Amino acid sequence: MIDELLTLLRYRGEFRRSIQVAQDLTHTLPISIERISPADFATAIEVFQRFADKTWSFTDYTSRVVMERLGVKQAFSFDEHFRQFATVAVVP
Repeated sequence: MIDELLTLLRYRGEFRRSIQVAQDLTHTLPISIERISPADFATAIEVFQRFADKTWSFTDYTSRVVMERLGVKQAFSFDEHFRQFATVAVVP
């Protein structure tokens, strides 16, 4: 999801801010970045095929797979697609 955040900031003309956010996320803030595994990627491909009627980005598919693997039940997101997952409660 970091990739979509940085892309959104860039599309909104906030390139410098996207760089700062990337640096904060990777060096400053006390967060854990979960990377997708080869198994996550393969599962995301399966989900991608199963939900062909959705307009989700591939990042959305990989996010869903990783959140399910980690047991995430609540997500902070403005991405309406997360609500369509029906596997997490979306805040706000």
